[in-house]
Amino acid sequence: MTRTAAPFDLCLVVDDDEDILTAIRLLLRGLFAEVVTLSDPQDAAAIVATRAPDVVLLDANYGRGATDAAEGLALLDTLLVADPHVIVVMITAHAGVSVAVEAMKRGATDFVSKPWDNARLLATVRTAAQLRRQRGLVAPAEVPAAGSAPLIGASPAMARVHSLIARAGPTEANVLVLGENGTGKELVARALHRHSRRADRPVQTVDLGAIATDLIDSELFGHVKGAFTDARGDRVGRIQAADGGTLFLDEIGNLPLHLQPKLLTALEQRQVTPVGANKPVPVDIRVIAATNMTPATLRDDRHFRQDLLFRLNTVEIELPPLRERREDIRALVDHFLDHYARRYDRRAPLLTYAAMEALIAHDWPGNVRALRHAIERAVILAGDAPLEPQDFPLAAPAARVAVVAPPTDYNLDRVERRLVEEALRKHGYNISAAAAELGVSRAALYRRMEKHGL
Repeated sequence: MTRTAAPFDLCLVVDDDEDILTAIRLLLRGLFAEVVTLSDPQDAAAIVATRAPDVVLLDANYGRGATDAAEGLALLDTLLVADPHVIVVMITAHAGVSVAVEAMKRGATDFVSKPWDNARLLATVRTAAQLRRQRGLVAPAEVPAAGSAPLIGASPAMARVHSLIARAGPTEANVLVLGENGTGKELVARALHRHSRRADRPVQTVDLGAIATDLIDSELFGHVKGAFTDARGDRVGRIQAADGGTLFLDEIGNLPLHLQPKLLTALEQRQVTPVGANKPVPVDIRVIAATNMTPATLRDDRHFRQDLLFRLNTVEIELPPLRERREDIRALVDHFLDHYARRYDRRAPLLTYAAMEALIAHDWPGNVRALRHAIERAVILAGDAPLEPQDFPLAAPAARVAVVAPPTDYNLDRVERRLVEEALRKHGYNISAAAAELGVSRAALYRRMEKHGL
């Protein structure tokens, strides 16, 4: 039987317990093409620097009797030096919330506690790996000395974006970033953070589109032991973990209406109450939120509370789709050609004039992310000759389908992939509209896109 390709490439697991390493390797083998396990933490930094894993699962304690997480936190710092964008999920059986808060303040993405629930661990690691994929414009080899990620574009539309970042960044104002999928909203959020007085503190990213609806409350606000059936210990929420830094709420439009008043209260009172707790916890955060919702939908109180919107959009930055800033495509193409040539240890291929003109003329419904994928594919498959238009997936959309032919392929996986692709193309890669067309939730559509590599 042919094994289905794994959604992600590499997970690195660092733990001094061989039984733990074996259990995690078996659990994650369907999620990653390769799971590398290390019992000696000294080798971890070299792997992070040279192989850029999608996720690192890092134990907090090493050595008999260790419970203070000193070694794990020191190693976390080392990994972040090796790759400032490494995605680390801490695993610990000791010190609970205090270690988790410290790890996430230092730059860890999330944490899990031993003994873990398999479904919860898989969900945490999948979300973390998806975050790394969404940061695909950033790789260790292309990070400038200051550790900043590139936000490429000199068109008038992007000049306005850069101007707003420069003016709003140093303030404490909450910022709402609007834009279609693939336009670079997270890059804007990180640029705002770098310009702020909180730049030396971490950014806590929460992708609300990748979290199951019934887990969002616990993820944002945390919970105490016994708050619900699977609450086996205290869990710090992302808002509390961002204390002193920046909280980036990606896909804020996915926040359920019944949780929006709770977030509004937390922002107004600058404190959070974990699920099941009676005492609030004070927090000092700056919030940057992002959504692919249209302004009209966002301002419809059937979809989003207007009082919360007013709290989030003190400053509003709208990212233009790539089709509205075609003059930036040449610079983006040059950047991605150089990046992927270095990533795959190849000479950057040349483009014919016709190829560049075709890339500039294409509408790019997936925006910069789609352009990046197209360039990566072309670099991988390039021969010695300059790249031509046919070396890129630039097929024009069909004007009209008069007759729907019955399917000739009844393989469920391939049929599902085709339907998901068709819905995404029909709605210009608008996730909300495509999900509604398919009759699934946004989170379910994200999972299917991940499953099929879309």
